Amino acid sequence: MRVLMLVENLPFLKDVRVFQEATALAENEHQVSVICQNDSNKPWRETVGGIHVFRYPAPLPGGGFLGYLWEYGYSLVAMFLLSLVALRNPGFDIIHASNPPDIMVFIGAFYKLFGKRFIFDHHDLAPELYQVRFGDQGRAHRLTHRILMLLEKISCRLADHIIATNQSFKKIEMNRCGVPEERITIVRNGPDLDRLALTDPVPEIQKKGKTILGYLGTVGFQDGVDVLLNALAHLTNELKRNNYFCMIAGGGDALPSLKLQARELGLDDFVVFTGWIKPAEVAKYISTADICLTPEPPNRLNRRLTIIKVMEYMALGKPVVAFDMPEHRVTAQDAAVYADPNDELDFAHKIAFLMDDPEKRAAMGNLGLKRIKENLAWHHQKEHLFAAYSTLSAQS
Repeated sequence: MRVLMLVENLPFLKDVRVFQEATALAENEHQVSVICQNDSNKPWRETVGGIHVFRYPAPLPGGGFLGYLWEYGYSLVAMFLLSLVALRNPGFDIIHASNPPDIMVFIGAFYKLFGKRFIFDHHDLAPELYQVRFGDQGRAHRLTHRILMLLEKISCRLADHIIATNQSFKKIEMNRCGVPEERITIVRNGPDLDRLALTDPVPEIQKKGKTILGYLGTVGFQDGVDVLLNALAHLTNELKRNNYFCMIAGGGDALPSLKLQARELGLDDFVVFTGWIKPAEVAKYISTADICLTPEPPNRLNRRLTIIKVMEYMALGKPVVAFDMPEHRVTAQDAAVYADPNDELDFAHKIAFLMDDPEKRAAMGNLGLKRIKENLAWHHQKEHLFAAYSTLSAQS
């Protein structure tokens, strides 16, 4: 099949899930094209590993709700125009759209008029994501939330097939959007063990001679890094620990405010912000950590998400500290210790517990690695992706 993948929120090589899916499909003899935002002044069109990549200039950054309206509207138009280019050469039979946002359903709907198939790859819950970012108070916010719910329902119902990231998403697609179970395939965010393997640590961090804590991922306002900083302040002040050093590796729109927060909490000697790191460096930074952290606070969004960093930590045999949420327990099981929901002090206590018990850390790391190898690794998950495409092939 000839596949056109649409991704708005990250450039192709920075979106791990989209990169793994596109690569797997290409290796399985599908012809794959990707439309995404440009970054680092890369060519607007090139071939990467046999995948045709079309890039449009990233929109100028904007703040708040109106900024998102501008970004998504501009991106929708840009992606549609590039899809016309891709339609001519190399062509496509399937639109594979990864949300957020859910507005890419309009491109899928247009091409369905001409016999193309539409796959909705359900990465995020846009209504819940909006509520976490902007709240649900006021008539305008409630209206926006209803529109997002409608767009989600249209995306799910118009799709010829849905790819869900976990069981929680599948339940929403069935119960909230009315999609029959046979049109849904779960493809989890499994780590690629060919890409993630223990390696030499980052020397300037390892030489600190302390217990190294690590957070690796997006540094956005909904990712809980502010919660992590508060927990580290508890670890330093109430629990009287100064024998740790925490690296926060990743970029995002919350980075400037988080650096200010760390300074105000007196954590400059205990925390380093690396900024965005290249995918090839992910293993190096995780390898440096003794304990890995996933501080996303429990809310209506995070309770349903599979956090990909948890599986990346596990793939490198690292113990995890997380808040107690259903999908965390499904993923990590006994490879993590779980803090009481939204209790920053308890999160600090869980870190201290693992700092004091290297044998426990090693045992948890081994359990996590075993679970990844036997169940969750990408080489298991991509078979589900192929099954979803086989379903479409059988229907055509």
